Amino acid sequence: MGAYILRRLAQAIPVLFGVSILVFAMSHLVPGDPVAVMLGDRATAQDVERLRHQLGLDRPIYVQYVDYLWRVLHGDLGTSIRSGQPVAQEILAHLPATMQLAVAAAFLAVLIGVTAGVIAATTTKRAVDLAVMTLVLLGISTPTFFSGLLLILVFALKLDLLPVVEGGGIKALILPALTLALPASAVLARMARSSMLEEIRRDYVRTAFSKGLRSRTIVAVHVLRNALIPVVTIVGLQFGGLMAGTVIVESVFARSGLGRYAVTAINARDFPQIQGIVLVVATIYVLVNLAVDLLYAAIDPRIRYR
Repeated sequence: MGAYILRRLAQAIPVLFGVSILVFAMSHLVPGDPVAVMLGDRATAQDVERLRHQLGLDRPIYVQYVDYLWRVLHGDLGTSIRSGQPVAQEILAHLPATMQLAVAAAFLAVLIGVTAGVIAATTTKRAVDLAVMTLVLLGISTPTFFSGLLLILVFALKLDLLPVVEGGGIKALILPALTLALPASAVLARMARSSMLEEIRRDYVRTAFSKGLRSRTIVAVHVLRNALIPVVTIVGLQFGGLMAGTVIVESVFARSGLGRYAVTAINARDFPQIQGIVLVVATIYVLVNLAVDLLYAAIDPRIRYR
């Protein structure tokens, strides 16, 4: 397994290299000049040129990229144009809140999605299956900014059950995590349902029924475990979406995480901040998918890594 992990980490290097090229190019193609944003409308052309030279933005773009890549390889994500602080330090300050939100949302998405999928696949009542799938379709179709505002209106303002302001402990995390988890849980529910229905039709399930095993035992011990492989794969893929979704959710709930930090960086055309955020999120995404691949062996002992 050690050789497999090293090989997967080696495969991640060209992926991250490609991400660095794309984000570097796109951040420079975005309309707007960060120097003009920093100096304001009253700045003269000489002031703009002087600051551009100080920041190295007047050099050819390929020279800027080579310098950026060299610094990244040495653990330096650059210095923020807007604040003058090291980007790595600012990202580390905002990352824990975002990871807390993303992990909580992933947990809720798995809990809600797998439970809904199992209920829809194993129920004998057509109405229950239809109701679950209708809720799943509603969860996929509803944008997070709308569902977030709706949850705030119902649970925070009307019922006064949960706080919205950051700093309220675990309770303040419930609404944003639930808002972020709803679309992902809908996707997981559909995958869990289809995977369960496929497994239920297999011969070993009919054999288990013929031996007189209880339905709950068959579903929980045999069917669900075998059906989890594609579900776990989707969880790994959805985690990237959860990280991206924090941009909207943190803005709706005024959480000081990496999502709001990214919005501020984009508005200010702060190239080092934008590049650092995307590179860190891409690295986390690669590591999460590696962890998901390693989880397969825990679910199915027949899987071996060579």
